[in-house]
Amino acid sequence: MIPSLRKTIGSTVLVMVAFVVAKAISLAQVVIIADVFGVGAEWDAYVTANRVPELIFTLIAGGALATAFLPVFTGYLVRGDRDEAWRVASAVVNTVFLVTLAISAVSFALAPWVVANIVAPGFGPEQQAQTVSLMRILLLSTLIFSVSGIMMSILHAHQHFLSPSLAPIMFDVGLLLGIIVLIRPFGVEGVAYGAVLGAALHFLVQLPAMIHFKARWVPFLGWRHPALHQVVRLMLPRVAGLGVVSLNFVIANNFASRLGEGAVSAFDWGWRLMQIPETVIGTAIGMVVFPTLSAFSEMRDVDGKRGAMSGALRAILTLTMPSAVLLIVLGRPMIGLLERGAFDAEASAFVYSTLQFFALGLIVHSALEVVARAFYADKDTVTPLIVAFVAMSANAILSFLLSGVELEIGGATLRGPLSLGAGGLALANSVGVAIETGALLAILRRRWHGVDMPGLLRAISRAAIASAVMALAILAMGLAADRLGLTADLGLVYAVVRLGILGIVGLAVYLSVGVAIGLDEIKSFAGAVLSRRAAES
Repeated sequence: MIPSLRKTIGSTVLVMVAFVVAKAISLAQVVIIADVFGVGAEWDAYVTANRVPELIFTLIAGGALATAFLPVFTGYLVRGDRDEAWRVASAVVNTVFLVTLAISAVSFALAPWVVANIVAPGFGPEQQAQTVSLMRILLLSTLIFSVSGIMMSILHAHQHFLSPSLAPIMFDVGLLLGIIVLIRPFGVEGVAYGAVLGAALHFLVQLPAMIHFKARWVPFLGWRHPALHQVVRLMLPRVAGLGVVSLNFVIANNFASRLGEGAVSAFDWGWRLMQIPETVIGTAIGMVVFPTLSAFSEMRDVDGKRGAMSGALRAILTLTMPSAVLLIVLGRPMIGLLERGAFDAEASAFVYSTLQFFALGLIVHSALEVVARAFYADKDTVTPLIVAFVAMSANAILSFLLSGVELEIGGATLRGPLSLGAGGLALANSVGVAIETGALLAILRRRWHGVDMPGLLRAISRAAIASAVMALAILAMGLAADRLGLTADLGLVYAVVRLGILGIVGLAVYLSVGVAIGLDEIKSFAGAVLSRRAAES
């Protein structure tokens, strides 16, 4: 159950490549959506409508269940009790589907009230009605994901990552089909229908692997089974924790809806763009290392856990620091490539005002993917809940202080001292996650009697130096090109070429400086990948 370093890195590369493909498809979606909707009222409605279905999935069948179910299921596999493992899996699948069905039905019925009073009180009546319609369509995808999400955890526990990596790609393919084919006849509702199609494909692509591992489903609820009770006990604090995280976005959506048209969309666009490297790096590494951490925890091997987490964090630091710099330095011209149709230069600047602050949080968002999973591998979901609540409180306060939103409280109008708009909401999010990640890491350091802090600090300092040199090189090249009259105004093709050259040269500088100053993670990662390829050839 404990994979070798070569296999771990190979699985990580596989997941990263799959996420890159998924994000490439997602970028195609972004181009079309930006052209049709820009940052206008219709896309505000879609983004808002997706909050509740996304919340239901995240709390019940997504991150909450995965972090509770995978360690328990892995325990049965480590002990060799596969028959009981499948009975427990069946009980979880059946129970989660029924609970999701019930909550989705209530959400469907109460959608008008939820939209008007919770997620978008600042919308007008027509925009609220459109949001309700979209929410009801998107709830169908939640039902499908309630089963498909558990399948991903089962396959991860078997150290199988190919099919779960293809699943997000298939979801994006379905969504893209909805955007290309269904927008014309259905408008923004066509995007919602595409999401339902994508959810179905997400489920179907994992079935062959489930058959390969001889999955057995039985019509068994098992509400008295001790393993199901353990999953529920682990899951409830995680549900509350994810509820706190999701509440951050509900608060941000509430505040953004009061900042004028386009604020909700700008916040969402900035988040989506930051999520590209965060998913490819943080989620991929966290997903691959989680089963290993769970197996080490089952064997009570603290040294193994410490080494696995430290290695994962050093890899994240090495990859996310230059990514964050690229988003800040090249983010504005990157977003400018979308300028067409409803997405004009003003919209581009609006989105960059949030992206630059989200980029500051890329490193801690990615690190949290591993640090939090270290607690879940130890079957501790309470500590991350408490820390998440503290971070949410900080995020809520900072959102008010930094955004300039006006709130009516007790007949008095209150306004924060700074007016960064939607960008202030993004900055508050980044600071809140930094507080959460730092606190969790400090607790692990005491609990595990160290987390290889010297190695982490060494990786941070060297990656920071290499990233700073990379930023200076990109800025110098850009300035030289501008003085030669080679500006981005020369056309789309030139803008793409210019952006690509600056990015490639910047990364080359980062890698060269990193190797020169002893950023060992670059060499070890490349060496493991090359060794894997040599062994397979």
